[in-house]
Amino acid sequence: MSKVRVFSVQKSLSEPLGEAGFLDACAHYVRSAGEAGADFAVFPEHFAMQALASDGLERLGAEETVERLTAFAPRFRERFAELARAHQVNVIAGSIMRRVESGAVRNVAHVFLRDGSELQQEKLQPTPDERSFWGMTGGDALDVIETDCGPVAVLICYDSEFPELARRVVDQGARILFVPYCTETRAGHLRVTYCCLARAIENQCYVVTSGCAGDLRGMENFDLNYAQSAVITPCDLPFARDGIAAEASENIEMTIRAELDLDLLDWARQDGAVRNLGDRRLDLYESVWKGRGA
Repeated sequence: MSKVRVFSVQKSLSEPLGEAGFLDACAHYVRSAGEAGADFAVFPEHFAMQALASDGLERLGAEETVERLTAFAPRFRERFAELARAHQVNVIAGSIMRRVESGAVRNVAHVFLRDGSELQQEKLQPTPDERSFWGMTGGDALDVIETDCGPVAVLICYDSEFPELARRVVDQGARILFVPYCTETRAGHLRVTYCCLARAIENQCYVVTSGCAGDLRGMENFDLNYAQSAVITPCDLPFARDGIAAEASENIEMTIRAELDLDLLDWARQDGAVRNLGDRRLDLYESVWKGRGA
């Protein structure tokens, strides 16, 4: 498959929906993605927090938030598997923070293929705030996810700011990187976006981001959000003029979509103005690292 259609949901968390209302809103967007002929629909990091929000003055603390999300996770996963299967869309269902079998708190992206089967990718690099407030620890593995559109990978928010992670999955064959993210400020959003632009250029791949927008009431340490989701391309003649194939408006709920031509990546890597993957000086890497350790 050379043409792949992607559908990114920029989800506002301002309205407290409860679990049922949150899942209904997600169903609307997966159905819309299916009707648009999308191959992939992607949701933001931590967007399941909206299922816990309330209109009241009570604010959930860290421990209660983790336990309630852990309890909600089975229902969340079951519903998204049903939606992916019903609407024939591969769904990157953002991420949900939960306690895993080992007892550790992890931020887990759940990927549902068109047949309803599920794969997972844990966030490898929790932010300092996630470590200190939520007690979150990072996962230990990053691998490509095989889909009917070829191999893809998920880098959750801060993971996109570490070049070696993207390079690893691109070397494994990933051509599209999905980046669910959640940032409180414009500065945080720009860190993710600028790094994703760099990942697309240095790996000659596509990057699709999906962020949380709006203020979330009733949740400690998760009050504010800022996003401008995008579909990012390499910077060369056949691609988007400014390296952005689609971009959301700032900090409102909306969707963006784009059609990505995987054959153009082959052209860029073989005949492009620059050929970052092929031009790597691998012969230098060992000597550089040996020099550092000397």
